[in-house]
Amino acid sequence: MRGAKPLAALLLAGALATGCADDDSADSAATEPGVGPRLTVSDAYIPEPVNAEVAGGFLTLRNEGDADDELVGVTSELTETVEIHQTVDNAMRQVEGLPVPAGGTLALERGGDHLMFLDLPEALTEGDTVSIELRFATSAPIAVEVPVEAATHTGE
Repeated sequence: MRGAKPLAALLLAGALATGCADDDSADSAATEPGVGPRLTVSDAYIPEPVNAEVAGGFLTLRNEGDADDELVGVTSELTETVEIHQTVDNAMRQVEGLPVPAGGTLALERGGDHLMFLDLPEALTEGDTVSIELRFATSAPIAVEVPVEAATHTGE
């Protein structure tokens, strides 16, 4: 009987070690490059608004992963109301989300799909910075510091 307790302890330790190894491999698979969506943001800006109550927001989202995602919301310290707009046939409309395809990009740009900041409590001027958080269907939120550029800035 003296050997039974150490043997049971060894078997339990072996089972726990095996469980941990499986958990570690699952964690590493979830963070391997190319597994799931992998989103980055570039070229973000807000042109200085002509109308002090609304402003457009523009940026590029790149998905270097192997799964689609969707931009489903935006929050900002600037205002409570940030909408995602889609432009079709020169008409913009609010949408619940925009796709960010695997291996592709979502370009939010002048004349196209964009963010709309509504009910601004104060005027934005060139040189200001606006903090936003982009929210996605599957990926973790991304915080972005967006510069306010000249009203004529086109991102190029």
